[in-house]
Amino acid sequence: MHLQQYEGPLDLLLDLVRKQQINIYDIPIASITAQYLDYMQRAAELDIELSSEFVYMAATLIHLKSRLLLPRDPELDKISPEPDPRAELVERLLEHERFKNAAGMLREKLIIEEATWSNPQIQQLQSETDGPALAVTVFDLVKTFQQVLERAKTRPIYEVGQENLSVPDMIRFLREQFESSRRELLSAGQLFDRQRSRRAIICLFLAILELVRSRAVELAQGEAFGDIALRRGPAFESE
Repeated sequence: MHLQQYEGPLDLLLDLVRKQQINIYDIPIASITAQYLDYMQRAAELDIELSSEFVYMAATLIHLKSRLLLPRDPELDKISPEPDPRAELVERLLEHERFKNAAGMLREKLIIEEATWSNPQIQQLQSETDGPALAVTVFDLVKTFQQVLERAKTRPIYEVGQENLSVPDMIRFLREQFESSRRELLSAGQLFDRQRSRRAIICLFLAILELVRSRAVELAQGEAFGDIALRRGPAFESE
């Protein structure tokens, strides 16, 4: 019996949700929990060792299931409506999916970049589409991102307790920066350096990737190996 391998519990949950075409904002916890536990049982039967993260997620799902099964007083709901217990899990799954999509896009860009160096015929492809041209600037952004993370190791990073920053938060942050600044270009390096936590840095990076993908923001570079700058793209107002 073959059992598909997953990098972590969020990968497994996301796969269960997507394969069944379930609305991620309305996950049937009882059904997903049963399938999740079934996967863990089959892994145990095949002597596949799962990390403690899988066990923790199983406990989280069971806890969510029990909360949803508990009856709520309708009168109490009118006074103090209880937020959906699944909301935090849904946000984690969506953020994980964004990371996976970004990683997949970067892998594709890496293939294009490697082909640029090894295959002279790639120049013909570049003249037919603007995709590879974007790949160069995206990789310059990735290099800037890596440099920021390296610098972050040697400077204080203030991890705010229970920080709940997300990619949409950073998209709003970037829009505010453009609207409040009189400059046409914003330095990506300076924006990264202003973040106070590793999570904020990563969310900002993913937000920039998303805005570049939707053409709301464009990447600019004054000179080779120079600082990466952001400028408004043609779809900025509609983003």
